[in-house]
Amino acid sequence: MKDFKVLYDEKEDILYLAREGNEEEIVEISPFVNIELDSSGMLIGVEVFNASVLFKDVIKSMGKKLQTV
Repeated sequence: MKDFKVLYDEKEDILYLAREGNEEEIVEISPFVNIELDSSGMLIGVEVFNASVLFKDVIKSMGKKLQTV
């Protein structure tokens, strides 16, 4: 995972985890989550749609921990 970059598109509310490669196939693994594969079937990306909604409880939890430390 060290080759992956994390990007967030605030306007579209999409969280991307991506590395270099040419996308050959997109697979929806669950609602709002796609993976991108290259021509050899290797993972080159993950897209999480509605990221702020899907991770709101995680963000709240992290915020509480950070405030109490």
